[in-house]
Amino acid sequence: MTLETPSVPYRRIATEEAFCPPEMLERYRRLIEAGAVDDIGFNSMWGFYLSSDSARSRHIRDCLSDVDDRRLAHMDAAGVDMAVLALTSPGVQPMPKDEAVGFAAYANDWLADAIRRHPTRYAGLAACAPQDTEAAAKEIERGVSKLGLNGVIINSHTQGEYLDDQKFWPIFEAAEALDAPIYLHPNSPNNAMIQPLLDKGLDGAIYGFSMETGMHVLRMIIAGVFDRFPKLQVVIGHVGESLPFTLYRIDYMHQASVASGRYEAVKPLKRKPSDYMRENLHYTNSGVAWAPPIRFLQEVIGADRVMYAMDYPYQYNVEEVAALDALPISAEDKAAFFEGNARRLFKLS
Repeated sequence: MTLETPSVPYRRIATEEAFCPPEMLERYRRLIEAGAVDDIGFNSMWGFYLSSDSARSRHIRDCLSDVDDRRLAHMDAAGVDMAVLALTSPGVQPMPKDEAVGFAAYANDWLADAIRRHPTRYAGLAACAPQDTEAAAKEIERGVSKLGLNGVIINSHTQGEYLDDQKFWPIFEAAEALDAPIYLHPNSPNNAMIQPLLDKGLDGAIYGFSMETGMHVLRMIIAGVFDRFPKLQVVIGHVGESLPFTLYRIDYMHQASVASGRYEAVKPLKRKPSDYMRENLHYTNSGVAWAPPIRFLQEVIGADRVMYAMDYPYQYNVEEVAALDALPISAEDKAAFFEGNARRLFKLS
C-alpha cells in the first residue's frame, strides 16, 4: 500500500532502522544450534525468528538483509526520505571475541557499500565488538574516518556486561574524540533479569527492551561516564526508554542515596542525573508514533534533542509518517524532529 504523504518543507529522516548482512543470520543460526551462546533472550528471540514461518518472522528476515529495492519501496510507501541504518540487535555482541571483531568490520564494509549505492537515501552507524575494547576503538575510528559512517551502534549489554564498567571506556574515548554519537539500542534482558518477563511474553519490545536499556543508561550516569566524557553524546530510542517521564524522581532519589551512603557505588556527580539526560542524551520516538510522549519529550528535554525513527523492519506502518506530519507542534519543531536534529547530530550532508 502506498500512502499519499503531504508535501512538506523538510526531509523525513528515520534514525533507528535495522539491517544485517545475510551471513549474520546464518551465524546466529549456527550459534543457536550449537548451544554456543549462554543467553536466554538471544536464544529465545532469534531461535524463534530464524525457525518460524509466520508472516512477521518472514518479513523481519527478508527485510533486514535487503537494502535495495524492497527497503526503498517500503520507505517510499511510508514517505521516509532517508534512513540511518544500524546493525540489528544484538549485532556481533553474542559472538566469540575474534569472530565478533571480524564480523563488525565486515558489516561496516557491507553497510558502506549500500550507502555508496544509495547515497541520498542512507546513512549509517558503525558496529564494533565491545568484547575487545582496543579493537572496538580502532573499528569506530575506521568506520567514521575512513568509511564515512555517521556514528556508532552498540546493542546494550554484551554477554551480560554493561558499559559503565571502566574496561569499556576506551569506546567512549574514541567516540568522543571523533564527535561520533553512540546509539545505545536495546538488547534482550540478561539471564539474571529475563525470566519473570519471558514467562508472560514481556521480554521484548513490549517492555523488557525498554527496561533493560533504561537501566543501562542509568548505570552509565551513576558511574560517572558523562563526568569523564562530558562531550559524549548518546542516543536512545522508544521515547527515551521511559526515563524522561520519571526525571523528577530519579533526581530526588539519587540525591537521597548519595546522602544516605547506603550504596557503595553511588557517589556524588558533578550534575543532576536529569542534566545529563538533557545535555548528553538524544532521543528518538522509534516504535512510538504517538503525539503525547513526543510532545512531552520536546517540552521536558528540548525540541533540539528529539528525532523521528520508525524502527524498521520490526515496526513498519505506512500510515505513521503522515500521522506524525500532523503533530500539533510548531513548524520549526516539526522540521527539527523530522530532519534538522538528525542532520546536525549525525553530520548528514
